[in-house]
Amino acid sequence: QVQLVESGGGLVQPGGSLRLSCLGSGFTFKLFTMNWVRQAPGKGLEWVATADRSFGTQYVDSVKGRFTVSRDDRSNTLELQMTNLRPEDTAVYYCVKGAWKTGDRGQGTLVTVGS
Repeated sequence: QVQLVESGGGLVQPGGSLRLSCLGSGFTFKLFTMNWVRQAPGKGLEWVATADRSFGTQYVDSVKGRFTVSRDDRSNTLELQMTNLRPEDTAVYYCVKGAWKTGDRGQGTLVTVGS
């Protein structure tokens, strides 16, 4: 049974940083492209970043230079280092196994950027 457990969210002031983690189990982690997606209040799902063993990393334009995605296939962990956070980054963040729109995802972790 596929399980994805996100952690690390919280309340942070604009300009602050957070590090999100996702622990995967129930599948061979190293074989899959892994994604971070987010859903802001009242909005649809938005792709944020991808970590692929063959093709490296990709980011949506709005987070380039601020977010860094990484994966550790030995510990089945996907991480998202977020810096210089903005109010518009407020969302529930999910890690997704495989295709970002349709793949398995966890319960999410809430990131709130505000004072």
